[in-house]
Amino acid sequence: MKRHELDAALKKGNPPNAMMLYGESHFLIERYAKRLCDVEDANLLGLYHDEYDKELAKSHLSQGSLFGGRNVLLIKSEKKIPKADLDLLIALCQKNTDVIFVYAYYGDDHKTSNKAFDKRSGGDSIRLFNPYLNEAISVIIEEATTHRMRIDASAAKHLLESQHADLALACNELEKLSILGRPITSKEIETHVYGLAEVKLEHFIKNLIEKRDFRSDLTHLLESGEDEVRIVTAISAFLTQLYLFHIYIKLHGAPDSLVILGYKLPSDVEKMRADLSIKLKPKSYQDGLSLLLHAELSLKSGGDFDKTSLLLSTLLRLQAIL
Repeated sequence: MKRHELDAALKKGNPPNAMMLYGESHFLIERYAKRLCDVEDANLLGLYHDEYDKELAKSHLSQGSLFGGRNVLLIKSEKKIPKADLDLLIALCQKNTDVIFVYAYYGDDHKTSNKAFDKRSGGDSIRLFNPYLNEAISVIIEEATTHRMRIDASAAKHLLESQHADLALACNELEKLSILGRPITSKEIETHVYGLAEVKLEHFIKNLIEKRDFRSDLTHLLESGEDEVRIVTAISAFLTQLYLFHIYIKLHGAPDSLVILGYKLPSDVEKMRADLSIKLKPKSYQDGLSLLLHAELSLKSGGDFDKTSLLLSTLLRLQAIL
């Protein structure tokens, strides 16, 4: 299935009741999982990461809702669910079209899993790639409408650039801007958006990479209203950009932010990122981003634990890796 097909099915209210979401854009996986599960009188069972239990999942799809609504099963995992289990869960959805099964897969090996979700079985799947610039701008405009806001394409592009093309961060900023109660232009973004991925974050990351104490900066970020998930995703986005600089410099000998990012950075900022990028080895990028991804998934799991302690532990481990 293609994105425009899923969008059309959601608009008509008739998406497949057994759906697998996978691919490179975790933001879009989250977004579509939420939309697919957003049905009237939903009795939602969420099984996240290591919580997956075959019998519990089977039972939820087999029985009727105690409250007269629709039973919805949402599985989020970076580990593959056995194909035999998926076949069984999809078959239960075909026996009872009132139930819904959404499998949000965050891993890389999706070749086996998505074979279960074909049209012969009654299910379907979609690979969600990182959106191009125009697609990302469209997503921001769509998200703005959910907050009853008006934002034009130019302002949406400016918002995206202020967060260094991190779509999740840009959409999070819309919630802050919604309290203004007026159409959003570039002026509002310049005035009100706290650019987590701007100078403060660059200083924070620089301290991490250079093995300096970052804890006072972290405390300041948290006290300023930033949450743990946003900090982790912002660091991931920043490290990803550094890796792009690293590759480009290895190939061409000098950085060019216009080519690397699609927009030109100030010369001093471009030099700082280039200098940071070449200090790290490819394996450090790989291990660091993997660690941050695991932390992000844990923070989003909704478990009862101290998120700040998990964040601090993750950043100390990240510093050791880098």
